[in-house]
Amino acid sequence: MGMPEGDTVFVLATRLRRALDGATLRTGRLNVPAHAVENLAGRTVVAHRTHGKHLFTDFDNGTTLHTHLRMSGSWTVVRAGRSIPQRVRPDVRVQLGVVDGPTAYGILLPVVDYGWAADMNALVAHLGPDPLQPVFDADTAAANVVAQKGRPIIATLLDQRVIAGPGNLWANELCFLRGLWPWTPSGDVNAEKLVGLLERAMRHSATMPGAMQVTTGDTRKGRSHWVAGRAGKPCLRCGVPIRVVAEVPGDPDRRRTWWCPRCQPEQ
Repeated sequence: MGMPEGDTVFVLATRLRRALDGATLRTGRLNVPAHAVENLAGRTVVAHRTHGKHLFTDFDNGTTLHTHLRMSGSWTVVRAGRSIPQRVRPDVRVQLGVVDGPTAYGILLPVVDYGWAADMNALVAHLGPDPLQPVFDADTAAANVVAQKGRPIIATLLDQRVIAGPGNLWANELCFLRGLWPWTPSGDVNAEKLVGLLERAMRHSATMPGAMQVTTGDTRKGRSHWVAGRAGKPCLRCGVPIRVVAEVPGDPDRRRTWWCPRCQPEQ
């Protein structure tokens, strides 16, 4: 499992919204050193929202919980009267339990911040536009791409300051779908078309049942992606073996890049 991407977090917010929004908490614990003394019991959850890969839980007193899954984190929701397995309990970082209702557990979350909404929103102020926001500033996103000039497009698409949300899966699949060699300079790319496709693809993934990160339209095992994770397998379009390199240069997460040498010729 790679790092969750913007559409994964968008769907997670929808699930937490159904479980918690509008409800008063019976238990509200933040099991992290910085916020261990906070008690959110009695608070009402008013909203869940996302920006890129960041999740925000807003409360009725103007405070907000900011979390990020990175590589290790997950959320699970259990219905009233149920609990999580005993072995998982030490890994709970956030526990939000509704009076006479479900409980949401944030497991192994590497980022848990809590404070006034304005301070939490400031944590993502440096990020680029998010394709899954109700209003997406596609012009700014495209301008951000072009401004990267000689930087390889695969690295630009992973930079959350350029566009917030896409991760390695979307970066690789978008390059294939646009016929781009992953190391094409960002300034040489048709940024408007690339950003338009990114928005359509991520929205489809996040909102259509069964479409989560299926880029080919084929949900069968091994056929849901064009290139991502398919090193050495024949390209689903032309049959040439998919190539892979170990990591994107300068990428601290050491992510791999996949491409079809025929459909995405070197430029």
